[in-house]
Amino acid sequence: MHSHELAALIRQVPDYPQPGVVFRDITPLLASPAGFASAVDALVELSPREVDVVVGIEARGFLFGAPVALALGAGFVPIRKPAKLPREVVSVTYELEYGTETLALHTDAFASGARVLIVDDVLATGGTVVAAAELVARLGGELVGVTLLSELAYLGGRGRLVDAGISPVTSLLTFDAA
Repeated sequence: MHSHELAALIRQVPDYPQPGVVFRDITPLLASPAGFASAVDALVELSPREVDVVVGIEARGFLFGAPVALALGAGFVPIRKPAKLPREVVSVTYELEYGTETLALHTDAFASGARVLIVDDVLATGGTVVAAAELVARLGGELVGVTLLSELAYLGGRGRLVDAGISPVTSLLTFDAA
């Protein structure tokens, strides 16, 4: 599928989860076998090849990160919300465009020096990816890139990643307006 066909499978939901926010609903994309397969294939193509571990950010990052990891011959590690991981964790709290969130990662999720790729469904303001990169760094991982299904360019998240020294960042789809 072409990128415009994939973009058409992502539905806009205004005022969710709160007034003024436009949520990008990927469930129609996931419900389309051809769309989902095309999206995963394209994400794999956009990703670096020298990867030991793919981390997917809860929860939609799991849906894309796990198949990307398999295709790259890498392990998959989930970054979760609080109280979802059963062993010792490192965690970070960060600002979202509509509040705060905390993410956690098992302290033994990967070995120090592991080459880590972050995969997620969307880059909005950048806070979630910056937090994930901080967790990777705390465990001694080498961040080799960030691969995203979509980017909401109008929210400026890429600039925040640049300011944080996070690169390369690749997005399959870019939305320039809400």
